[in-house]
Amino acid sequence: MTPPRETVLFEAISTPPQSFTLRGFRVLAGLLILAAAIPAGIFFALGAWPVLPFIGLEVGAALAALLWHARASRRISEMVLLTDAGLSIRHVDHRGRVVRSVLDAYWAKVEWDEAAPRGGRLWIKSRGRTLEIGRHLSAPEKAELAEALRGALARARRPDFDNPQLR
Repeated sequence: MTPPRETVLFEAISTPPQSFTLRGFRVLAGLLILAAAIPAGIFFALGAWPVLPFIGLEVGAALAALLWHARASRRISEMVLLTDAGLSIRHVDHRGRVVRSVLDAYWAKVEWDEAAPRGGRLWIKSRGRTLEIGRHLSAPEKAELAEALRGALARARRPDFDNPQLR
């Protein structure tokens, strides 16, 4: 016999914005190479050709850093899941490491500090534990997440009893 499935009351998955496409990378690489070719041509015309490999290395390092950042930011994600059993937060960092935290949903409280830098800070507090969520979200997205999560927690604390005799 299979155990009963937990009812999902709220689920929010957030990831950093991914506006960097392969086409955008190609355009940026072309512009960077073009911008580096101008001083390289000047140095070559002046006879300072030993500078050229360093300009090439500089362009290559900048493009490699851009690719590394784009790849690392694709891994980042955060999932907030509210079920009958509790509130769980799953955070995946840029290295792919997963951190899971489970909180008691009945005692959970959502706090949002608008005055904090980077669009404010959003916390979930429960029984002495404090977790920050939505670090990469903008201020309006954090406000929307806070309101939605507050509403879901309020509904979870207020169970609806279905008694067929009272129908």
